Amino acid sequence: MKWLRHTLGSTLVILLFPIAVYAFWFTAQYLDGSFSLLYKMVEKHGFFFILAQIPPKVFTGTPASWTIVLSFIVFEILLYLIIPGKIITGPKTKSGFIPTYKENGVACYLITMATFAIASFGLKLFSPTILFDHLGELIGTMFWLGTLLCIFLYIKGRLKPSPGEYRVSGNFIFDFFWGIELYPTLFNLNIKHITNCRVAMMSWPLIIISYAAKQELLFGLSNSMFISVALQVIYVTKFFIWEKGYLRSMDIAYDHAGYYICWGVLVWLPFVYTSPVLYLVNHPYQLPTSVALCIFILGSFAISINYLADKQRVVFREKNGEINIWGKKPKFTVAKYLTQDGSKNENLLLASGYWGIARHFHYIPEILSAFLWSVPATFVHFYPYFYVSFLFILLLDRAKRDDLRCANKYGEAWEQHCKKVPYKIFPYIY
Repeated sequence: MKWLRHTLGSTLVILLFPIAVYAFWFTAQYLDGSFSLLYKMVEKHGFFFILAQIPPKVFTGTPASWTIVLSFIVFEILLYLIIPGKIITGPKTKSGFIPTYKENGVACYLITMATFAIASFGLKLFSPTILFDHLGELIGTMFWLGTLLCIFLYIKGRLKPSPGEYRVSGNFIFDFFWGIELYPTLFNLNIKHITNCRVAMMSWPLIIISYAAKQELLFGLSNSMFISVALQVIYVTKFFIWEKGYLRSMDIAYDHAGYYICWGVLVWLPFVYTSPVLYLVNHPYQLPTSVALCIFILGSFAISINYLADKQRVVFREKNGEINIWGKKPKFTVAKYLTQDGSKNENLLLASGYWGIARHFHYIPEILSAFLWSVPATFVHFYPYFYVSFLFILLLDRAKRDDLRCANKYGEAWEQHCKKVPYKIFPYIY
């Protein structure tokens, strides 16, 4: 039964996610961002009629889109290799392996943003609208690139896994979907670090800036577009400031490198996470100044709280609990665990400050910030709110999976921690 559930669930996601990405593009391109029109069209003409309306180049990419994508990836890899940075470590795996990374995310991010701005707005080597203008072909390019990468990772994991944790269930579809290796490397580059941080997250602000440039060209820049883009740029900037903490998160430290993570960050993230701004390109709403300012302040505040919560836990562990949190000595649980090599280790589970409110408190400002950079699109269509709805479900599932992982890892210590902090995400609710 478990084998069947894993097979069906993995197959369903592998098939539906590409369809969803193309449906997003088609709905924005031809249907004014209306999912209800998409539904009526499918109901009347059938799904294959929709596919027939999409130009073939959107499925295959074009020489221009492949050049854009491959040039960007090479540029980011070169930046990672060339820009100096301190060598940092991730958490020890169950097998005792400790991954290492170069900490140069902020510098690479600033150089990437400056290079795009100078090359497009300044030197006019290409139009700043380039990513919007080639959006359909870029989806096709990233679809094939992400798929080929996942096939490569599966074969590599079966034949020559990198040092660190790996697993083979024997279920081809499940292994392809969830991944075999935890830390696959190629030419000493951590593939997940490159795909998640240096390709996906670096592309996010460039894509939305290109969307904003397109609106400016067509209608003039609206304050709704400015607010949505500004909040997301602040969020991505926060991400790179906090990148050291992200490298210890579930995405990197516990989820293996398969379709779920790698295809997801290469295709789903750039084209779905940016969908509120894509919608705004052709909907230049001009909000009342007081409303616009309120949204921006609340959004900035939510992103700040998200950062402070993550930082609070990181500093607490770096100081081995020897700090004050909100003016008091912190409450925590000492959780001991064994790795597969038999060595004894321990973590401190914080139960004070933000982490005394809920075990995954940081998801609250995460969801709130996504809602606030979507709300400038107003409430005419659901399209701009798909991402925050998806994020809400994703984080509920992630909290559940993380709690289960911690329960298996820490045993009785986790039970004690849950008594101190009884709520998963939302106090008094969940």
